[in-house]
Amino acid sequence: QVQFVESGGGLVQPGGSLRLSCAASGSIFSIYTMGWYRQAPGKQRELVARITNGGYTYYADSVKGRFTISGDDAKNTVYLQMNSLKPEDTAVYYCNDFARTRTWGQGTQVTVSS
Repeated sequence: QVQFVESGGGLVQPGGSLRLSCAASGSIFSIYTMGWYRQAPGKQRELVARITNGGYTYYADSVKGRFTISGDDAKNTVYLQMNSLKPEDTAVYYCNDFARTRTWGQGTQVTVSS
């Protein structure tokens, strides 16, 4: 069983930055690719970025050039650095195994507003 705990969200003004963290625990040895997802009110959950054990990264077009995903194997933690935030980035952000969806964590709320 794998557990994810997301943190680092908050209220930020447009153009600001946040760094999200995702701490994974449990049977994580089988995870090859980790993804960050978000769900805005009234919308479906969507993939924002993903990273493989080898460091390959993918970004959704909406965040490309503004967000950076990275991982720290020693800490079993994946990060999402978010810069130049826009109001449309407002959502609850989650992390999960990209290849095999596990139980979702509680997520972390990101609100971009002036």
